[in-house]
Amino acid sequence: MAKQAPAAKPGVRGSRSGRPIMALLDLLGRRWTLRIIWELREGALTSRPLRSACDEASPTILQARLTELREAGFVELTDDGYGLTPLGRELFATFTPLHRFAERWSKHAGS
Repeated sequence: MAKQAPAAKPGVRGSRSGRPIMALLDLLGRRWTLRIIWELREGALTSRPLRSACDEASPTILQARLTELREAGFVELTDDGYGLTPLGRELFATFTPLHRFAERWSKHAGS
């Protein structure tokens, strides 16, 4: 009788290690992710203002990041455009290094 290989443990999407914290760090480390979260911190935005805020991001890259954030549960599509979910707001409120990094990259910092 042939031995079966042990079933692989389900990993976290987007993480090479399969660990949730690493998946989160992988996601946050992708270019434009923090900038998008920073821009959505005060309310929903349509894709045009988001594109304007992330002026160097190509529409393809911006859409890819928004899709990743939606799949991770941090961003949702509302009647007003894209907005942070309660989980996204909690992440932003409790993860203070996120403030420093996002603020650094935002041309609207301090306003």
